[in-house]
Amino acid sequence: MKKSLEELEKKIREVLEKESIIVDSVTYEKNSGNYNVLSIVLDKVGGIDLDTIVDATNIINPIVDEYDFTEDSYILDVVSKERGEDNE
Repeated sequence: MKKSLEELEKKIREVLEKESIIVDSVTYEKNSGNYNVLSIVLDKVGGIDLDTIVDATNIINPIVDEYDFTEDSYILDVVSKERGEDNE
């Protein structure tokens, strides 16, 4: 049974919240190379490091597989939120 992107986002938020990881955004779109991209932007109080992104990706992958929100093929892109401010 197909579920919506909103349901997928809610489930990812619930699970990652337990790990103190903030889901900044979840988007699904076609990029300039005509690939469909499911992009999940993460953050954490004090910043998020690469190891945490890898751990979060390992948590997210089975959720995305279970929710099966689209029949199209896509790239899963889990990234950290960009920091615009300079904390010096």
